[in-house]
Amino acid sequence: MKIIAITAYAVWAGHRNLCLVKVETDDGIVGWGESGLSGREQAVAAMIGHFREFLIGKDPTSIGALWQEMYRSQYFEGGRTITAAISAIDIALWDIAGKALGVPVHRLLGGAQRDRIPCFITSTAAHGEALVEDVTALRRLGWECIRATVGEAAAGPSTYDPRKALAEAADALSAVRQANGSSFALGIDFHHRLQVAEAASFCQRIVPGTLDFLEEPIRQQSPAAYQALRAMCEVPFAIGEEFASKWDFLPYIESGLTNFARIDICNVGGFTEAMKIAAMAEAYYIDIMPHDPLGPVCTAATIHMSAAVPNLAWQEVDPYSVDTRDYDRLFPNRPVLSGTCFELPQEPGLGIEVDEDALNAAQFAFWEPPRRYKPDGSYTNW
Repeated sequence: MKIIAITAYAVWAGHRNLCLVKVETDDGIVGWGESGLSGREQAVAAMIGHFREFLIGKDPTSIGALWQEMYRSQYFEGGRTITAAISAIDIALWDIAGKALGVPVHRLLGGAQRDRIPCFITSTAAHGEALVEDVTALRRLGWECIRATVGEAAAGPSTYDPRKALAEAADALSAVRQANGSSFALGIDFHHRLQVAEAASFCQRIVPGTLDFLEEPIRQQSPAAYQALRAMCEVPFAIGEEFASKWDFLPYIESGLTNFARIDICNVGGFTEAMKIAAMAEAYYIDIMPHDPLGPVCTAATIHMSAAVPNLAWQEVDPYSVDTRDYDRLFPNRPVLSGTCFELPQEPGLGIEVDEDALNAAQFAFWEPPRRYKPDGSYTNW
C-alpha cells in the first residue's frame, strides 16, 4: 500500500475554520485527520503541502518513521505550525491503518481501557447569578465536571480588567460551590490572561476547596513562572493545550506543575506523540484532560486516545458549537454525546464519515480572535 495523494481543506464550519487532511492510498483506503492552530489554517495547509512532496509513494503504515521524517526533515524542526500539520497527517495515517485492518483505532493503541469516555462541560455564563444558575442546570443534567470561563461572550467586551474580573470570578465560584455542594468537580479557565501576582491573588480570594482545577491562568512558555505561582497557590493546575510536543510537556510533568495534562492531539503531533505524552504523565500519576475545541475529526481522534490510556480524567466537550448544521452537513457520521459521555466507536479507523462534495463546496473565511485590552489601553491575551 502506498500514499498517492494528500489534500488539505481549510473551510469554515459553524463558528470557525477547520483544517482537515485527506490521505489517499493506491488500494482505495482513505484516511482523515485534523490540525489545530485555529485562526492560522492556511499556514498549516501550506506546511502540509511541503510534506506531501516527499510522502507520496511512502507506505502509510510506517507511521512512526514517517512522523520522524516529517519532524526532522527541516533544519528548523518543531514549532506549532509544523506539529499541527504533522498532527493532521498522523491522525489520517492511523485512520488508514484501522480501516486496513478492519478495527477501530483504539484497538491499535492497545485496546479500550474503559466502557465510555467521561467528559466535562463548560459554562460560558457571565460571572454572577447567571453562572450559579447555569451550573445548577448542568448539574441537573448529570454533569460531574463543570468548567467556568472568563465570564464573557466570545465576541464580548474588548476591555478586560483583571482585578475586577478576579473579584467577580472568586465570588461567583464560591457561590456556585455553596449552591451545588462538593460532590462534583469544578474548575475555571482564565485563558492565560493573568500575570503571576494576579493569579496568586485570585487563588487567595477563593474559599479553600472551591476549585478542583485552575486552567491556564498564565502563559505556558516559562516553567519558572508556574513554579513561582505554585508556591503561592494550592489549587491543582490544568496546563498544556498550547504545547506542541512532548518536549514542551516534559518540564511541567517532571516537576508536577501540571496536575491535569491538557493534551491537544491536533497540535502535539497526532496519536504518535499524544500517546507518549499520556505515558509520561502516567509515570508521574498525572491524569490527562484532553483539549478538544475543534471539529468532529479532532473529537473522534481524541475519543480513541481517551479510550486507550489508563490515566484519563475527562475529555472536553466544545461548548461553542451551538449551531451544528455545518457539522451535520459535512460529517454524516460523527461523534455525538450520550448523556455526559461519548460511547466507544466500533467502526474501523476513526469511525467518522466526511461528505466530500459538501467539503469541496465549503469556503474558507478569514477570522481573527477577539482583541482584548486592559483599561489603560494596553493589549492583553484573548
